[in-house]
Amino acid sequence: MIKEAVAGTLESGDILVQLSPAEGMTIELQSSVAAQFGRQIKELIAETLKGLDINDVYVKAVDKGALDCTIRARVTAAAVRSTGKDVWKD
Repeated sequence: MIKEAVAGTLESGDILVQLSPAEGMTIELQSSVAAQFGRQIKELIAETLKGLDINDVYVKAVDKGALDCTIRARVTAAAVRSTGKDVWKD
């Protein structure tokens, strides 16, 4: 079970990721580069969440030109805050 959580900022080069409980996975993306990279960003968010065994979630992401590593880090941080699980420990 997840609860609402946020990670990231609206600074240039970052992404703000908000997670909320839902049935199934829905990803809403706002990005100035959505036409070129929107599909890739959404796939990266979904892949990261699935890797953390999170499948029922609503994601709102506001991208400000974040690199893939930053997107992964923000999604992971939001997931840890949301679930309470520490993904960096066994």
